[in-house]
Amino acid sequence: MLSRALLLAGRLASAASSQSSASTLSRAVQPLSLLLQKYNFATNSTDIFNVHKDTPENNASLTFDFTEANYKIVNEIIARYPPNYKASAIIPVLDVAQQQNGGWLSLAALNRVAKVLDMAPIRVYEVATFYTMFNRTKIGKYHVLICGTTPCRLQGAQGIEEAVTKHLGIHIGQTTPDGLFTLGEMECMGACVNAPMVAIADYTKGVEGFEYTYYEDLTPSDIVGILDTIKKGGKPKPGSQHRSKAEPAGAVVGDKWVPKDGTVTLAGPLRGPYCRDLNAV
Repeated sequence: MLSRALLLAGRLASAASSQSSASTLSRAVQPLSLLLQKYNFATNSTDIFNVHKDTPENNASLTFDFTEANYKIVNEIIARYPPNYKASAIIPVLDVAQQQNGGWLSLAALNRVAKVLDMAPIRVYEVATFYTMFNRTKIGKYHVLICGTTPCRLQGAQGIEEAVTKHLGIHIGQTTPDGLFTLGEMECMGACVNAPMVAIADYTKGVEGFEYTYYEDLTPSDIVGILDTIKKGGKPKPGSQHRSKAEPAGAVVGDKWVPKDGTVTLAGPLRGPYCRDLNAV
């Protein structure tokens, strides 16, 4: 299977071929992240290539180990599977490692998971590079994930992204200078009825305090307010910002919430199914 790197490289080459040779040359020396922004290529993770590059904070000489409390969680996960199928626990165990490590999986963390599960390290690398829920480079304390699937895009996700990038001064895949927020895009998170939505992963309190919160029915001003509240140490309202559940109480239109006249719930009288007047046919 082709890696994301090859797919992105192909798309970049295709986009470049439609431009003049001079502009192509100038783009060739730009960082890939800038090219992705320019051509609006989405990536769910902060990692674009499926290769490891040593950095001072991520190399084979460093070590990682689970805390005593987290070893209890890991062992509980492993116990769900037969002894000869310990490898089946790889995804939830990687998730625990990522939460303990501040939202990303270092090479040392991957190697520790391989040792705990009696797996060849390459098998762990394969999983960590395949699933975009795993970040292999350091991210901010809060991972802000904007849904980019069709329902959210139709309901204004692009405006949400523009508001966030302008407010934080970063683009998809980047982290604010203070290390607080990393911005990403995620595909459908199952809240289509309350589109557009954003999920924010909170890695500030380790495994015990990890939170993954949905914020729905967002306007650009809503998401800016949520980010400001988090930055001040507050706790924003989760879920829909304009209705109690998913009742047909209104919708985001443009950059505003437009309420619907009256309310319809399953607790009240329901209308019968519509049928045209057959006598008039």
